[in-house]
Amino acid sequence: MLYRNHARVYIAGRSEEKARQAIRNIQAKAPTSRGSLVFLHLELDDLSSIKASADAFKAKESKLHVLWNNAGVSRPPAGSVSKQGVELQLATNCLGPFLFTRLLLPLIETTAAAEIPGSVRIVWTASQIVELSAPPGGMDMSELHTPSKDQLRNYINSKFGNWLLAVEFARTVGRTSNVVSIALNPGSASSNLFRHTPSIYWLAWPVLYSPKMTAYTELYAGLSGDISLETNGCYVIPFGRIAQEKNIRQDLLDALKPKEDGGSGKAKEFCDFCEEKTRDYS
Repeated sequence: MLYRNHARVYIAGRSEEKARQAIRNIQAKAPTSRGSLVFLHLELDDLSSIKASADAFKAKESKLHVLWNNAGVSRPPAGSVSKQGVELQLATNCLGPFLFTRLLLPLIETTAAAEIPGSVRIVWTASQIVELSAPPGGMDMSELHTPSKDQLRNYINSKFGNWLLAVEFARTVGRTSNVVSIALNPGSASSNLFRHTPSIYWLAWPVLYSPKMTAYTELYAGLSGDISLETNGCYVIPFGRIAQEKNIRQDLLDALKPKEDGGSGKAKEFCDFCEEKTRDYS
């Protein structure tokens, strides 16, 4: 959809072969596009490699209008860890995107200074499973250091972590720039996210939507005029709406708020955790 409308789009990922195939498929469906599709090598489970990826992007581009933190892993085999020995889902879904975003943030802020306020955005992909199954308070912070043996629980933690990061970036970065940071629940898609748990895929299949539908949620979050500096830190739900706070679990809202506003301060605590874990790789 972006390419069809002549955008320059980077597809970041570990597999160049898969990215090139996706690029060929997209180009074949939009032969008249004047846009471009570019592969960027990015391994989110290896913090030591991420700076090189960010530097490669900055060497080619002087602007970045929307960063979609969309990649992730769900329920890998028990005991899976990143190159740095961190529980794989937490590393891939949170620490990697956090570091990549931090490294690109000066470029994002420079872009925002010259654009319509609120049009430059960082989008973090959470999940409906957080609203349905997160523990009271959203996350047991001790599990950041001692992961659960339940891989689903670890996945939920990582997805709530994305939401926490979105809100904390909105609170801190949004305070001094025109950058919007938001989280979203894209909707349940039929995708390879279930590759490690085929039994769950077949159980969930009747209620899964096509990836195209969930892409609408992502596009809304990144591009819609409904979202502005006034709605910075909002939560977007399928298939392109801003969630009303009255429809969000109160304990999750409390976790998102800083202590000075009556919340539990988990957003700042989690962001500080990510900062500590990634500091040596920036």
